[in-house]
Amino acid sequence: MSTNKNQRILQLKNVRKIFARGTVDEVTALAGIKLDVLDQDFITLIGSNGAGKSTLLNIIAGVYPPESGGKVIIRDGDVTSLVGYRRATFVGRVWQQPEVGTAGQLTIEENLSLAIKRGQARGLKRALSKHRKKLFCEELALLELGLENRLKTPVSTLSGGQRQALALVMATISKPAILLLDEHVATLDPKTAKTVLELTEKIVQREKMTTIMVTHNMEVALRHGNRLIMMHKGKIIVDLGEADKKALQVSNLVAAFEQAAGEEFNDDSILLSRSEHT
Repeated sequence: MSTNKNQRILQLKNVRKIFARGTVDEVTALAGIKLDVLDQDFITLIGSNGAGKSTLLNIIAGVYPPESGGKVIIRDGDVTSLVGYRRATFVGRVWQQPEVGTAGQLTIEENLSLAIKRGQARGLKRALSKHRKKLFCEELALLELGLENRLKTPVSTLSGGQRQALALVMATISKPAILLLDEHVATLDPKTAKTVLELTEKIVQREKMTTIMVTHNMEVALRHGNRLIMMHKGKIIVDLGEADKKALQVSNLVAAFEQAAGEEFNDDSILLSRSEHT
């Protein structure tokens, strides 16, 4: 578990990503990203569609590598060449769709058994020990959803909110260096999204997790975490610390974008989401 708030947990050095290079469809998704993430930073990451948010998370998670010359460093170790399943030891992730991060055909305890051995050789029989079942119950009880009494329940029978809450536990139970939340409440109804966001705060604070949370909601981005980053056209154009973030309202954030980007903010998908999840 992380303990030194001045320690750099994640460094991105000159991270670029180009898709369909050399074709008429060529797109520069990331344009030389440089980013230092400190221990226990909880970053909310916002930007319009195509800004590069999910691409950035995929680079961190090892879904694909950056262009030549880019570096991904986690806890002082260069992991740029590590593919996703090998990087899973360092990176926990919760996706937008609950069914992506959980295996519906398996039970709750089987899902957690796989999660706790992330990045290691897997084997359910060995993983389902009394000690681990006790750990699973303790972790699930903190959610206050009654899942600790349903270890044998197939995950496919859970609601979307319950599955995302389980996915949060799965992503953090092995104590990874960094937690990535990729619009993990976007498909939930407002009431359930609010509950999952509250659980997210609870787990992140309890586990002292270094976290990057992508959101399309400006109010959510301002309300949660200690740092806010806004991306546009593959670049980081706004990076606000806790004190500056707390003093802002949505209108101020729009103004900050327009000043940094040199153009009018006109992404209706973000502006229309201002009343959601409140």
